[in-house]
Amino acid sequence: MTYKIKEKQVLKGSIILLTGLHIGGTNNSLSIGGVDNSVVRHPVNNQPYIPGSSLKGKLRSLLELAMGQIGNTSMGKVKNGPSENSENISVKLFGNANGERSQIPSRVLVRDAYLDEDSIDELDQTEALFAEIKTEVVIDRITSAAMPRQLERVPAGAKFNFEMVLNIHEGDEISSVHEYELLSNLFAAMALLQDDYLGGHGSRGSGQIKIQLQSITKRSVKFYLGGEEESVDLDALKNKYAVLEQLV
Repeated sequence: MTYKIKEKQVLKGSIILLTGLHIGGTNNSLSIGGVDNSVVRHPVNNQPYIPGSSLKGKLRSLLELAMGQIGNTSMGKVKNGPSENSENISVKLFGNANGERSQIPSRVLVRDAYLDEDSIDELDQTEALFAEIKTEVVIDRITSAAMPRQLERVPAGAKFNFEMVLNIHEGDEISSVHEYELLSNLFAAMALLQDDYLGGHGSRGSGQIKIQLQSITKRSVKFYLGGEEESVDLDALKNKYAVLEQLV
């Protein structure tokens, strides 16, 4: 099958932390009294960020679960996992990787999300650089011994700027891939995430977020040859996609 881009739809907005966020990074040093689990940080400015891979992976997994697209699979030793059926909306949106079999490219590009300027100013005053330290205590069920550990989190109230790009292809309608289906399910995945969690330790309170979609811009191929882009009226779009009420 030949893929040709018709237009790119650029979605921009904010991710607001309602509780502390922990997306694990690499502990480069084993200093005495250091944090057990640090957050992922930019290597240059040391600011925490949300990797696009983490956000995209969570959106995909939630959509797969919501649509019942997790089940028996034949991925090596893995016997239970995501469906690879090209008719499933999760595959239409996020693609698949079937090795020697046919591969479908992802239509959704999710960029790394970085702190906005106000959050940078506020978090620069925290004791841990741009973060908080949460102490948790694990109790051994046999000996009742307490085992404290420290978890680094980006504090509640911090705001990250996100950007996603949805590719619309020529001939989508003919191949039964409709723009409405793609957008409505992408919006649904974003809404599902608000009632789930991002990052780790979600069952213990971390990772609750609010997504605020602020703009959608359509850019046809002509835009990249000197044409103009088209801004989408989000209020008008609510009449077509009811789930948008939860995101704007």
